[in-house]
Amino acid sequence: MPNFATLHHSVLCCFRKCGTVDHLNQTTAILITSGLSHHAFFLADLLRSPTKDLGYPLLLFDRLATPYIFLWNAIIRGFSGSPQPQMALVAYSRLRNHNVVPDRHTFPVLLRSFSKLRNENPFQFYAHIMKFGMDFDAFVQNSLVSAFANCGYVECSRRLFTENAKKDAISWTALINGCLRNGRAAEALECFLGMRSSGVEVDEVTIVSVLCAAAMLRDVWFGKWVHGFYVLSGRVIWDVYVGSALVDMYSKCGYCVDAVKVFNEMPTRNLVSWGALIAGFVQCNRCNKALEAFHEMIIQGFEPNQSLVTSALTACAQLGALDQGRWLHRYIDRNKLELNLKLGTALIDMYSKCGCVDEALFVFEKLPAKDVYSWTAMINGLAMHGDALSSLNLFSQMVRSGVQPNGVTFLGVLSACAHGGLVDEGLELFRLMRCDYHLEPKVDHYGCMVDLQGRAGRLEEAIKFIESMPMEPTPGVWGALFNGCMIHKACELGEQIGNHLIKLQPHHSGRYILLANLYSRCRNWEAAANVRRLMKGKGVDKSPGCSWIEVNGVIHEFIAFDESHTESIHVYVMLESVTAQLKLATYDLDSNILTFGIDGE
Repeated sequence: MPNFATLHHSVLCCFRKCGTVDHLNQTTAILITSGLSHHAFFLADLLRSPTKDLGYPLLLFDRLATPYIFLWNAIIRGFSGSPQPQMALVAYSRLRNHNVVPDRHTFPVLLRSFSKLRNENPFQFYAHIMKFGMDFDAFVQNSLVSAFANCGYVECSRRLFTENAKKDAISWTALINGCLRNGRAAEALECFLGMRSSGVEVDEVTIVSVLCAAAMLRDVWFGKWVHGFYVLSGRVIWDVYVGSALVDMYSKCGYCVDAVKVFNEMPTRNLVSWGALIAGFVQCNRCNKALEAFHEMIIQGFEPNQSLVTSALTACAQLGALDQGRWLHRYIDRNKLELNLKLGTALIDMYSKCGCVDEALFVFEKLPAKDVYSWTAMINGLAMHGDALSSLNLFSQMVRSGVQPNGVTFLGVLSACAHGGLVDEGLELFRLMRCDYHLEPKVDHYGCMVDLQGRAGRLEEAIKFIESMPMEPTPGVWGALFNGCMIHKACELGEQIGNHLIKLQPHHSGRYILLANLYSRCRNWEAAANVRRLMKGKGVDKSPGCSWIEVNGVIHEFIAFDESHTESIHVYVMLESVTAQLKLATYDLDSNILTFGIDGE
């Protein structure tokens, strides 16, 4: 008969090897049938099992004659870090129903669940903390600061922090993170400066938060100062998290070369650092590099998670890299990655932008649940392909399903109306946006409405719409009106707007070229030549055109008049052949008809 220590060791080994729920079921059955399920030590082992199936402990707790507080703390901790953090609150309620008194370890693990429960109210637990005399415990105080900030009560969080007698690095970092979670990056940096002036030692966790704030503010100089003063000097350890935060900061500030340099110098890398690099390449519009980094990561033995695959799919969408996008879809299926909302939305966006709207619809229909982002991606996909009616029908389905549209959703349907010539429907949607959904239109929404009316030939109404805007019209809005003038050959109005755009953006080559094209379209050759001379006299150079194509999963980029590509000779030979055949067919190429988008490019 094995003694207790041997038996406990054997059961502990069994729980540690539980990789699936089935294994956990078998081990738990042994506990129950052997009469050991009432013993606290075995329940503690069950809580530490890798499967994290916390339903069993709750059921078995009723078998305990004395439900020890350390067991309740363990189950609350488990739920706080699980996909069901609200169950931590339920577990605490049951703890009190059993008349168990919480200790100083209970509330920190309970309050940790509020990092995922932004709509919950932490005040009720603050009352319990005071009731049990733990409001002066430093560990509990720091957890309270974090919990109040996570739920949006930043001012309460600040007040608690101020009342904290011992302000250490943990409490300062909790306040900084609270500001960040509520979009108050400038306040987060102010807190950091206050932390420095108070003489509290800064650690790696604080530096990661500060770099995040610098990234949100696009303040690369502050980020560089932190990099030099704390990281390069050795004042903090350059671990994988600090390195990843630096890569993220430089990328979001547009300093992609610095981000790559930091990544290459990192002593160790993990999925977080690879994710920061890949997302950074996408952020800096270097999508080819993002896909190269993704494949290099796999070669080095890292298995990408949903977040990394989402970034790679975004790169494919920007490039129109359909073959690579389909390979990623197969990777998801082959490796049984859960198709969560972000991943599903990225697939929908990729297929839509690569011209495969039917495949996008197939993914959309397969999603078990849909949020506003997945609905919006599909609505925009249909709008992008000129299927205005299907886009509007899907918008109606979304509203009927109870999902509230956001500003990006309305951009999609308004764009669909503009390209489908549905003026009245667009005007009604714009009214609904303001009156029914209480969304204040941004400048892009006004640009869509101007584009809608301009395309339909309602140029006077479009001008009145611009005059009624509560903000200053951007060049994109004026460009949308100019596009209407181009379509309907409104030369006089177009001339006024074109000259106004040149005044707004005197170094933008596209403004000169479009005005010259309008003059050419109106047969005013002398005015067109004058615009081109003006452009040359001001030293404004036309940016060379750029295009790319995917062949057998490889992206080939071509720049106008550039011969650096290995196949350039063959490309130009083929172009000359096509040109010769067009001339033989007496094909009249009208180079003056241009498609002009909302951004006016």
